[in-house]
Amino acid sequence: MKLLVTGGAGFIGSSFVRLALKDGHAVTVLDALTYCGNLANLDPVKSHAKYRFVKGDVRDGKLADELLANKEHGAPFDCLVHFAAESHVDRSILDASPFISTNIAGTQVLLDAARRHVAAGGKLRYLQVSTDEVYGSADDGKPFTESTPIKPNSPYAASKASADLLVRAYHHTYKLDTVITRCSNNYGPYQFPEKLIPLFTTNLFEGRKVPVYGDGMQVRDWIHCDDHSRGVLAVLAKGKSGEVYNLGGGNPMPNLEITKRLIKATGRDESSIEYVKDRPGHDRVYLIDHTKVTRELGWEPQVPFGEGLAATVQWYRDNEAWWRAIKSGEYLKYYEQQYVKR
Repeated sequence: MKLLVTGGAGFIGSSFVRLALKDGHAVTVLDALTYCGNLANLDPVKSHAKYRFVKGDVRDGKLADELLANKEHGAPFDCLVHFAAESHVDRSILDASPFISTNIAGTQVLLDAARRHVAAGGKLRYLQVSTDEVYGSADDGKPFTESTPIKPNSPYAASKASADLLVRAYHHTYKLDTVITRCSNNYGPYQFPEKLIPLFTTNLFEGRKVPVYGDGMQVRDWIHCDDHSRGVLAVLAKGKSGEVYNLGGGNPMPNLEITKRLIKATGRDESSIEYVKDRPGHDRVYLIDHTKVTRELGWEPQVPFGEGLAATVQWYRDNEAWWRAIKSGEYLKYYEQQYVKR
């Protein structure tokens, strides 16, 4: 397949790009390289013959039209995979505006570009990468299925739910070939160190405290980023148009348990824990049921959590220069000179 991947320089997007290229697909990445977009994440494939990078914003409709036509690089794209998003809940609580602009308006721009492309005779599958957070909190202990009502509780989750509804509407109204994936909490290499596992791991390496919200008993289902990427590829290839597919790791665990595992893996002790005031509106439980995608498409997670977490900690240990550059902000200056222009 020929894939146009938005947000491909981010954590999960870059995992998908690396895997898609390994599987023989051609990939063009569109990324604005904001604070969490990092070309270093794509260093392993930067010389790949089937890889191309374009710096640009998903809210640029003219650029989206030009890319989908793909006139300079042969046949048009088969699929548009939309990873690009503002994704950190804490940031959305401080200021929801970028989330509304990128996650909702950006999705609408891409959907309109896809609609124009199809109306002009092109064929395109549009995949929206979403999150289990659109379902709200599973306080009743029942895992989210694809038929669970959407009840987002943070500005971030509300922006992703809104984007999902736009995708649904464009499928119904314009008959666009769309699919949506909703995934649980990801972990793995190249994750921006403001999220729990990379933040705590790198803080522990530095001998610093790790800030645990509230009592730390918020439950999340963890999935390795490469398992998520394999799931997206499966949905792209075989998913039914107009459908939603949940992708879960089957590893529900309280944040405090994750924290203690990271403390052990880094040789620290529990004096490193600093309990801080809980996040406003913090969802208590995320549980996801991926029965549908396993039954219909044959996908299921492959990375055992214990092995995946140990390998992730080791990756951060072996790639100190990568995360220190991010924490200092130097990566933005360093990679500014490596932007690949259209």
